[in-house]
Amino acid sequence: MNNFQYYAPTQVLFGKDTEKEVGALVASFGCKKALVHYGGKSAAKSGLLDRVYRSLDESGVSYVSLGGVVPNPRLAKIHEGIALCRKENVDFILAIGGGSVIDSAKAIGYGVVNEGEVWDFYEQRRAPTDCLPIGCVLTIAAAGSEMSDSSVVTNDDGVKRGYSNNICRLKFAVMNPELTFTLPAYQVACGGVDIVMHTLERWLDPKRTDSELTDRIAVALIKTVIRNALILKDNPRDYNAASEIMWAGSLSHNGLTGCGGSGGDWSTHQIEHELSGMFDVAHGAGLSAVWGTWARYVYKALPSRFAKLGVDVFGIAESNEEDAARLAIDNMEAFFKSINMPISLHELGIDLTEEQVKELAFRGSFFGKRKLGTFYPLDISDLEAIYRAAK
Repeated sequence: MNNFQYYAPTQVLFGKDTEKEVGALVASFGCKKALVHYGGKSAAKSGLLDRVYRSLDESGVSYVSLGGVVPNPRLAKIHEGIALCRKENVDFILAIGGGSVIDSAKAIGYGVVNEGEVWDFYEQRRAPTDCLPIGCVLTIAAAGSEMSDSSVVTNDDGVKRGYSNNICRLKFAVMNPELTFTLPAYQVACGGVDIVMHTLERWLDPKRTDSELTDRIAVALIKTVIRNALILKDNPRDYNAASEIMWAGSLSHNGLTGCGGSGGDWSTHQIEHELSGMFDVAHGAGLSAVWGTWARYVYKALPSRFAKLGVDVFGIAESNEEDAARLAIDNMEAFFKSINMPISLHELGIDLTEEQVKELAFRGSFFGKRKLGTFYPLDISDLEAIYRAAK
């Protein structure tokens, strides 16, 4: 097993009615005024916002609110949040929602306490020195941002970028699986894909060797998501299945399934980021639409890693590594289809023009400045080929 560092400082409060404890949690950090940051109308319509406000009031925590976060959170809303926090002397951010809201909160947290343009951090021009403390009430199991060091935001030109830094890790995450019961089936399925992909990105690591325990954890997580995503497809109010998916979402992206590796590949995520930046598609659906094409393009670089995935997750008995690798890819796509997720860009509702192919590849290569991934480093021509083949 390779050397590694594992850091997961977020306090988790998991289970029914746990959102009622949020006021006491915020107060425990000496907060004088919090920003309650959320997405659309569902948080208010469901009564969740009222329960959060009541808990804050009971704990003597004052607050201001900012809603309107959209999927693939936008820089304009982040700028609005930074200005509001500075005006109101906010010293804590409470995110109510899923990955988009939490990512927006992290960017606001950077922007409030660091001078200059917050987008600089996402363009890797400079690094923040601090971040406002953040907590969340999780309403969507998907991104894992509640326990990760990363956030992904989109600027006004549709360029989507991620940034990772331990200083943004949440102080606490309140997780009540019941809060996911009213989600549309499409969002639940997108979340299942995203969770699996966070583990696959780490699994498909050419430097990941002799990591038996980490591999077993990863396999158990993927199999758990596959099983319970199918249960939720038929019964979206199954509490046990929702619990398994919610906890898997956190563990898939807090670093646990990558211990002993070199950090993972992440090229599929970047390929999808360009799609959702240009077309504003749901992240999980974008991932399922391109993953199989990417996998078939790169698997020969190390077929044994794909073959092991097939054996351990799907019970594939094929002795030939390349055949087993291809079957593993087929089986993963079959899972995506079984929960009504797309496995091509056309199924996603996108038919790329050649001009769009070139623009996506140009952006994905950071304007021709870098290759993507570690499993099989992809240059701009590779990216073009993958976008064309994913039709």
